[in-house]
Amino acid sequence: MDLRLVTATNQDLEAMVRAHRFRADLFYRLNVFPIHLPALRERREDIPALVRYFTQKFAQKMNRPIDTIPARTLETLQAWPWPGNVRELENVIERSVLLSRGRELQVPLSELREPEPAAVPGALATLEEAEREHIRKALREARGKVGGRDGAAARLGLKRTTLQSRMAKLGLAPADGRAGGD
Repeated sequence: MDLRLVTATNQDLEAMVRAHRFRADLFYRLNVFPIHLPALRERREDIPALVRYFTQKFAQKMNRPIDTIPARTLETLQAWPWPGNVRELENVIERSVLLSRGRELQVPLSELREPEPAAVPGALATLEEAEREHIRKALREARGKVGGRDGAAARLGLKRTTLQSRMAKLGLAPADGRAGGD
C-alpha cells in the first residue's frame, strides 16, 4: 500500500516530546516533511484574498449574487486577531453570505468578540489562575490529600490551614486535584 499521511496541529510537538507528553516514535514518523504555516494573525495581508475567495465560494454555493465587500469591512477583518485561524474566518464569511441582503457582503462585525485571555494558546495566566493550577497539581500528586507528611500542603511548603484558606479563596476542593477532576 502506498500511503501519504498529512497531519496538522497548533501544538509544539517537539516541545511536547521533550516534556514526555507526546510519543517520540510517533513524532519522528510524522515529522518527515514539516511545513510550518504561521497563524492568520501573523499574515494579515492574506485576509482580503481569503475573504474574497470565501465570499465567492459561498455566494456561488448558495446562489447569492454578492459582488461587493466594503473597504471598512476588510479593514476590520484584518484587524481581528482570528484566534480560530482560517476556519474561523471561513465560518464568519459563510454566515455573512447567508445573512447578507443585496449584492454587498454584510459581516456582523459586532459579533467578533475578544477571546478570554486563558483561551488563547500561550497566553500568560493571571497570578490567581497560576496559583489555582499549581495547587491542583499538588493535590493531584497527593491524590487529594491536603494535610499530613505527603499531603499537598507539605508539597507546597505550606501549613495545612494556610492551604485550606487559599483553596477556599480560589474555590477549590481536595477532589479538584484527583485525576479527571476539574
